[in-house]
Amino acid sequence: MAAPRGEFTSRFGFLMAASGSAVGLGNIWGFPTNAASNGGAAFLFVYLILAFALAYPALMAELIIGRYARANAVTALRSISPGDKSKIAALVVGFTGIITVTFILSFYAIVSGWMIAYFFDPLARLLGYGGVAQWLTTDAILRDAAFVVLFMAVTVFIISAGVQEGIEKWASRLMPSLIIILILLILYVLTLPGAMDGLKAYLVPDFSSIADPTLLVDAMGQAFFSLSLGVGTMLVYGSYISKQENLPTTGGLVALLDISIAVLAGLLILPAMYVALANGVEIFDSQGGLIAGPGLIISVLPALFNTMGVIGIFVALGFFLLMTIASLTSSISMLEVPVAYAVEHHGLQRSKAAAIIGSIVTLISLTIVFNFDPMFDIVVTYTTEMSQPLLGFAFCIFVAWIWRRNDILKEIKQGAPEAEQGLFWKIWPFYVKFVCPVAILIVYFQ
Repeated sequence: MAAPRGEFTSRFGFLMAASGSAVGLGNIWGFPTNAASNGGAAFLFVYLILAFALAYPALMAELIIGRYARANAVTALRSISPGDKSKIAALVVGFTGIITVTFILSFYAIVSGWMIAYFFDPLARLLGYGGVAQWLTTDAILRDAAFVVLFMAVTVFIISAGVQEGIEKWASRLMPSLIIILILLILYVLTLPGAMDGLKAYLVPDFSSIADPTLLVDAMGQAFFSLSLGVGTMLVYGSYISKQENLPTTGGLVALLDISIAVLAGLLILPAMYVALANGVEIFDSQGGLIAGPGLIISVLPALFNTMGVIGIFVALGFFLLMTIASLTSSISMLEVPVAYAVEHHGLQRSKAAAIIGSIVTLISLTIVFNFDPMFDIVVTYTTEMSQPLLGFAFCIFVAWIWRRNDILKEIKQGAPEAEQGLFWKIWPFYVKFVCPVAILIVYFQ
C-alpha cells in the first residue's frame, strides 16, 4: 500500500517550490551571458514573448496532468491514456523522464558541490586556514567527491521530510533568502567601476539582432528549459497542488517569478563581469565571446572577488551562498521525481526511497567524478540537449492529442469555474497542440 500523498498547504509554498525548481545554476550563469551575446535587451524582449507564448503553455500541460492524476509521472501519463498503445507510450515517456532527471541530478550534484566548496573558501580565509582554502578551490577528485556526498546528503534530508515539512518548508525559506541576497549583491556591484558598461551590454537593445535565427533559438531554448520542463518535475509538483487553486493563475505566477529572477540575475552577472574586466580580469574566451557556464562562476568571479580586498571575502560568501541555494532548490525537485514514483508505485517509505535513490545518484556522480573528462560532457549532452527536449515534446503530445479535451477543461474548472470563457482556454489548447511541439522540435534540431 502506497504511503499517503502530501499537498502544498499554500499557494506561496507551491510558488516557492516551483520557482525554486525552475531557478537553478543555469538560470543565474546562462541567461545573462546569453542575453549579452544576443543583442542585450533585444534578447530580453524576444525571451519574454517566448516565455509566456510558448514555455508557459508547456508548463501548464505538466501542472494540469499532475493535479488531475495526483500521482507520479508514470502513473499520471498512464491515467490520461485511453488505449493500450498510448499506455505503453506513457510508460516509456514516464520512465525516460525518471532516468533523465536522475542523470541530470548526477552531474548537477558535482557542479553544486563546487558551489559549496567555493562558499567555504572565504570562510576558511577569514579564519586563517590558507591551506584549507587552497584545497577548497583546487580542482581535485577528493574535493569533488566529498562535496557531492555532502550536497546529496542535504538533498536527501529535505526530501525525506515530505512535501510540507521538507519541500515546502525549505523552499519557503530558501527562495526568499535567494531573492534578498541577489538584490543586495546587485545594489553593491552597481556601485563599482565598470558596472555601467555591463548594464549597457545587458539592457541597451540591438534590434538588428532580433531577426537572427541564433537569437530566436537561444531565447526559445532558455524559455523552455529554464522552467524545468520535460522531465516531470512540474508534473509531480502539480500533483501536490490543491484542487481549489486557480491553475492558469498559479502557473502564470511561477513563470513570472522564474523570469523575474532570471532578469535579476542579469543585473548582477553582467555588471560583475565588466567590473572584473575593469580590474584586469579576462572575461572573454578565445573566440571573443563572454565566458559563460562553470568557467564564469569558478574562474572569472572568484578572480574579481580577490581584487576587492577584505570586502571581497564577504561578497564571495554572499554570492556562493546564493549559488548553493539555487542548487538546492533545483536538486530537491529533481530527486522528488523518482522518489514519488518509488513511494507511490512500490509502496516504499519516503525516507527509505529518498535514501536509496539518493545513494544511486551519488554513485553515478562519483563515477563521473572519477572519469570526468570522458563522461561529464556526454551525460550533459544526452540529458539536457537530447532527452529533455524530446520529453517536453512528448508531454505536449499527451496533453493535446491523447488526453480528452473535456477532461482537461473539467480539471481546470475545479479551481477556475469561469475558465471556459477566459482568454487562457481560448488560446492555450491551440498553442499546446500545434505551436509548442513545433517550437520544441526547432530547438532540438538546432
